[in-house]
This record gives sequence, C-alpha cells and structure tokens, in this order.
Amino acid sequence: MDLNQPLAYRMRPKTLEEYVGQEHILGKDKILYRTIKADRLSSIILWGPPGCGKTSLARVISNTTKYKFTRINAVTAGIGDIKKAIEEAQNLLLNPSGKCILFIDEIHRFNKLQQDALLPYVENGTVILIGATTENPYFEVNKALISRSMVCKLEPLTENDIYKVLKRSLVAEEGLGSYNIKIEDETLHKIAEVSNGDVRTALNGLEVAVLTTNMDSDRMYSYYQ
Repeated sequence: MDLNQPLAYRMRPKTLEEYVGQEHILGKDKILYRTIKADRLSSIILWGPPGCGKTSLARVISNTTKYKFTRINAVTAGIGDIKKAIEEAQNLLLNPSGKCILFIDEIHRFNKLQQDALLPYVENGTVILIGATTENPYFEVNKALISRSMVCKLEPLTENDIYKVLKRSLVAEEGLGSYNIKIEDETLHKIAEVSNGDVRTALNGLEVAVLTTNMDSDRMYSYYQ
C-alpha cells in the first residue's frame, strides 16, 4: 500500500467483513449480502450521497468476484470505453466466462445514447452493471436499465459507523498505525459528528489533524474545538 495516497483511499474495505454501515442492504440476512458472497450478482444501481460507501462496495465486489471487473467514470468515459470493456469481456481467450462486471461511477453523467449502448449487453448477460450515482436514478438513468437492475439506496453513515472506521484507521498498517497516535474517543466522535455522514470527509479531517499536530502532543482535540 502506497502511504502517500490519501487516508480515505487507503482505508477502503477489501471484504464485506471490513465494510461498515448500510446494514439495511448488507446485513447477513439481506439479499445483496448473500448474492455478493455467492458471487451471483445481477446488475445493481447504488444510489446515495457522497462518502456513504458506493465506490467502496464496488471495490469489495471486485475483490470477491471471479468475473473480470472493469471500472470507468462517466465524467471522462464515452461509448468507446463501453465497447472496449465489452470486447474484452467477450474475448474468450482472455476471459473464459464471456462476461464482466462493469462499474460505472457517476452513471447519471452518461447521456441517453451512452446508456442505450449498454442495454443489449446488460440484457444478454455479457455485462453485470454496477452503476453509482448521487442523483435519483429513477429520473437520471434509462428506465430500461432501471428495470433490469436492483436499485439499492445507501444512507449517510451514522456517527457510530464513522467512529468505527476512524478507530480502525489509527491502528491499521495501511492507515495511521505507524504514527502510534494517542487520541481520545471524544475527539474521534467529534470528527465523526461534524462529517455529516461522509466517511471520506471524516478520514480527511483526521489525516489533516495527524499531519499538522506536534507528534509529542497527547491529544488533538484542540484541532476541533
């Protein structure tokens, strides 16, 4: 792990067991949890605010699945990128399954023509689509894609969820474990509270606090008071 990368990137979960929050769709008795664990995923649209774990969930799926996993961002990608992903999926020499999981971040940025280009391949099973959006997909995503996908609404993380992630980041090797930080739980809860459900904001705040605080100090609470 490159420790020069932002803390929020380094602390993204690798497995469902590491994933925090969204129990309403990822509890062990929920269908999404079971389909990911069994690697039997069908197309899904992940809808929720920034920092709630949409991209992190896609990363967990990429680490779990046996299928080829391709990620594109709708801000910079076009129909050519979609065609390339499909051609690679259908190359049986390189990809014997003949299908792929295609994660499209900010799928609402694709226009109707770009979304229509996906439809035949989602329909015939070549592409298992994972679309992530902060916008209401029922207004921003092609109705035909919606009808072939499971829409999962992710909620802002709770203060306790974010506290758990912050606490883990203090001891994780890929996090801030090498700093041997002393910080009160009250401080972590304060960071979690002011992040308004966005774990990325919380981790960024913690990282700034660590990197700008005298390492001889026993606490960083003054940073947030």
